[in-house]
Amino acid sequence: MLKKILAVIVVLIAAFAGYVAMQPDELLIQRQATIAAPADQVFAQVNDLHKWDAWSPWAKIDPNVKVGFEGPAAGKDAAFTWSGNDEIGEGRMTIVDSRPAELVDISVAMTKPFENTSSSKFEFKPEGNQTVVTWSMGGKQNFLMKAMCIVFNGKKMLGGEMEKGLANLKTVAEQGAAPATQ
Repeated sequence: MLKKILAVIVVLIAAFAGYVAMQPDELLIQRQATIAAPADQVFAQVNDLHKWDAWSPWAKIDPNVKVGFEGPAAGKDAAFTWSGNDEIGEGRMTIVDSRPAELVDISVAMTKPFENTSSSKFEFKPEGNQTVVTWSMGGKQNFLMKAMCIVFNGKKMLGGEMEKGLANLKTVAEQGAAPATQ
């Protein structure tokens, strides 16, 4: 009886490992929001890493996070480093491409709780007096990351955080776009 139970466990583990191995090596998560503000105003919130604290979904998770800024104040080569609790980890974001009111492309290098590199890209498309913002995150996944993504439903979890971030960005950008009151 014990041998049969062990055999079933081995088969289940092998099946799960096979399923994990068949997952794509590239992970891509994309979310979109329409913001009632001009593209240049929304772009400015993303292109200046100093402004991320106002809208980033991860900014409030660890009140004791240590952050740093390097390079130019905004745009290409601007960098943001962080070291926080287990929920936000440690890493560095560097803007690798910046086109006003059009694109901000960021390289993200995580060092804790695990090492990984990925891309975070924001595209801005004006539509009348609004801007459609598309936030894409992606990168290569090793076997362990694929397994974690399946077990913890990582795409849904990260996608949910991106949706929160876009909602926060919408609030911040639309407040800045509001006409001045007299």
